[in-house]
Amino acid sequence: MVRRPDPQERPLVHLIDGHVYVFRAFYAMPDMVAPDGTPTGATYGFAGTLLKYLAEHAVTHAALCFDFAMESFRNEVFPPYKATRGTPPEDLVPQFGLCAEVARALGVPVFARERYEADDLLATLAAKLVSQEADVVVVTSDKDLAQLVREDASVVLYDLARDATLDASGVRARFGVDPEQIPDYLGLVGDAVDNLPGVPGVGPRTASAALRAFRAIEGIPADPRAWAGVPVRGAARLARAIDHHREQALRVRELATVEREVPGVRCGLHSLAYRGAYRDRVSPLFERLGWRGIEARIARWRG
Repeated sequence: MVRRPDPQERPLVHLIDGHVYVFRAFYAMPDMVAPDGTPTGATYGFAGTLLKYLAEHAVTHAALCFDFAMESFRNEVFPPYKATRGTPPEDLVPQFGLCAEVARALGVPVFARERYEADDLLATLAAKLVSQEADVVVVTSDKDLAQLVREDASVVLYDLARDATLDASGVRARFGVDPEQIPDYLGLVGDAVDNLPGVPGVGPRTASAALRAFRAIEGIPADPRAWAGVPVRGAARLARAIDHHREQALRVRELATVEREVPGVRCGLHSLAYRGAYRDRVSPLFERLGWRGIEARIARWRG
């Protein structure tokens, strides 16, 4: 469980990767429909997850981030980006907007921006909040976001399904590199989920060993003699492969790097303070969705 905020400590802001948990709810919940025929299974599961999280973690500040659309500015740079994912199931498409509506009714601010992904919004919010002397926990299972983790623990990740917090030492234990090296790591190994190619013959262990020795893709030498002391097999082959695919690796690194300054995103501790659900919004919304009983699970109301 994420540590609970102490009034004597810095405020703790929970930034939730909404997209991840909408998809999880869709595949975990049975089919449900509202009186008007709109699919609601994922929305109901998402609402339950959000309510449970807010209550169990004594949340004082929070925000949810969603992908605005299936494509982002990264597709403009590299059209195959995420191309293997296909389109979301038909019954899921209308539920993204519903989940955002439910979150707002429950009192949690929602962020989404055209051309940007939820990852970029999470990164932007985290950077702004740390500059305002807050601590941040990013609630996600997305490994790419390990690049947000900070050495001073002002930003950590929390995987809700595994009930596991990932700090800087955890990033090093899992990936073999520092948090800020995660984009370089992905540039070398690729990311099949996002359809990003890796350097042929370079796996996680080789990538982490090379980055521990040379810090960044640009610093990895083409001369195998410079690899002396690096704990890898076939240094000559690896040096040639990385040098031959260096341009590709740098492009993948760029695509895997989150944007920390999404235009137009503004936030402050006051605007992200969690004060409870809006009764005048929840009741008509839940009635429209045909939900019974879940309203009783709301632990905190505004006013």
